[in-house]
Amino acid sequence: MPAPTPPSTRTVPLTGWGRTAPTAARLIRPRTYEEATDAVRACGALGARGGIARGLGRAYGDAAQNAGGAVLDMTGLDRVRTVDADAGTVHCDAGVSLHRLMEVLLPLGRFVPVTPGTRQVTVGGAIAADIHGKNHHVSGSFARHVLSLELLTADGEIHTVRPGTPLFDATAGGMGLTGVILGATVRLLPVETAWMSVDTERATDLDDLLARLAATDHYYRYSVAWIDLLARGASTGRAVLTRGDHAPREALRTAGWAWGTRARGARSAERDGHPSPLEFRTSRLPAAPSFVPEGLLGRTTVGLFNELWYRRAPRSRTGELQRLATFFHPLDGVPHWNRIYGRSGFVQYQFVVGYGREEALRRIVDRISTRRCPSFLAVLKRFGEGDAGWLSFPMPGWTLALDIPAGLPGLDAFLDELDEEVAAAGGRVYLAKDARLRPELLAAMYPRLDEFRELRRELDPRAVFVSDLARRLSL
Repeated sequence: MPAPTPPSTRTVPLTGWGRTAPTAARLIRPRTYEEATDAVRACGALGARGGIARGLGRAYGDAAQNAGGAVLDMTGLDRVRTVDADAGTVHCDAGVSLHRLMEVLLPLGRFVPVTPGTRQVTVGGAIAADIHGKNHHVSGSFARHVLSLELLTADGEIHTVRPGTPLFDATAGGMGLTGVILGATVRLLPVETAWMSVDTERATDLDDLLARLAATDHYYRYSVAWIDLLARGASTGRAVLTRGDHAPREALRTAGWAWGTRARGARSAERDGHPSPLEFRTSRLPAAPSFVPEGLLGRTTVGLFNELWYRRAPRSRTGELQRLATFFHPLDGVPHWNRIYGRSGFVQYQFVVGYGREEALRRIVDRISTRRCPSFLAVLKRFGEGDAGWLSFPMPGWTLALDIPAGLPGLDAFLDELDEEVAAAGGRVYLAKDARLRPELLAAMYPRLDEFRELRRELDPRAVFVSDLARRLSL
């Protein structure tokens, strides 16, 4: 029997969000579960070189690329199937974005349980990368809130997979290598408004930052610190710490908001263009230009930005009301912001080291500072209890993520040295952001790697599901 012909097929070059290491693949865009099944069967045909699912392309490295093979664009499966506002759950296709879920759910008083620094992530991608956010110390990773998922495996069968099973734990954080996630049922968070109540403070150096986080993070649902990795000497690791929670209606009333009335002395929500406290609003600036000169984000410009950003931050401010999009996703307001690094792109490097390994964190921050890596997008957070996924990234400890221009001289060798330091400290790097990790370090970072590989061999003996990341790291 000839292999089924997949829908909407064309060969295109693809990269991760970092715009490094482009490779070409046949892009297939299924619109139904049946078309996805046909596409997977075609990927398993002799000489087809396999396939991998892709969402909105926000993985920074090569996790959603497949040189010479197929890539399944899952954004065609974009239906929100059912919402149970009383129970606080949503059942949707894997290609639905977190942005779309916010549009649908916020008017109902519900919010996604975990969001990373962008809402332009699909539900399937959120599970496959087991994304984390500013609330990991409270809520864990995304997959912790998944009640079930529909998984299309290499044999063309669709399975309902639930937490507590080996297949679920291999799929959560498994980078799409156990199968194609078609849909999921997710538990949601109740909220009263589409606003955040935010506290901001400055930390003078890394030790001050770690002390503040350790002492008071448990008071906040969300917590993140922007860290200045170009600061040196007594200011090494200085930071702006931003923490908050979903604002209740009472906080908006205290600020002078009113709904449905024009009370004397109160600001009218309707008159100011805010008809509902649950209205989801976003801002949009002009897109970054398609051509940006190389070296624009060098040490001088990033150093100036970091100095201004730190100085303009309040020493201490409490209870500021911010829109959800401002607090969680400020860069989403700049379409194609990844272009600002120029044609060579950038590497996002994220690692975690456990509590009690603060000296390793200090050494790494000091090395980055001494090396003068020009990173203006650098954040430090605390992780809570680790998650069940065999390749899930978070573990209890400190995680640092930074963007570095890919053209920086000697960058690969420098990051290799940091990888070794992280591995020696019992830490790990995040596969959803990785583009260059050496495979020999992977087992030291992910102790359940052998179990993952064995289950993959059982599920997919013909390697129907494969990616550039999988080949590079022998996953």
